[in-house]
Amino acid sequence: MKGPVVLVVEDNEQNLELVEYLLEEAGFLVRAARDAAAARTSLAEVWPALVLLDVNLPGEDGLSLAAWIRSTPNGRALPVVALTALAMRGDRERILEHGFSGYIAKPIEPARFVAQVRSYLPGSE
Repeated sequence: MKGPVVLVVEDNEQNLELVEYLLEEAGFLVRAARDAAAARTSLAEVWPALVLLDVNLPGEDGLSLAAWIRSTPNGRALPVVALTALAMRGDRERILEHGFSGYIAKPIEPARFVAQVRSYLPGSE
């Protein structure tokens, strides 16, 4: 039996492949989207337990997609975690102000990644 569904929204192919591999090896069911439009389609089909969302996407960025998710009926309770290389002062606050539950910094650290993801799932406290 597969674990929770995680929607990964990432336009960088290498990052997406790494995240998919790490999560699938840990028993998660991964749905992948390369942009905001594909993410919206995926959310209409299957509501995940968690969304991992790249902040810098082509077209609509991750900040506005996170705000849209939060505006949906079930979106307020959905953990939405930023995947970001943004490390400038104030970036962390800006991410949280746009409705993200938290963030995981890039480059992804494979040894820590699954534990980081699990910490955002409901009931992980």
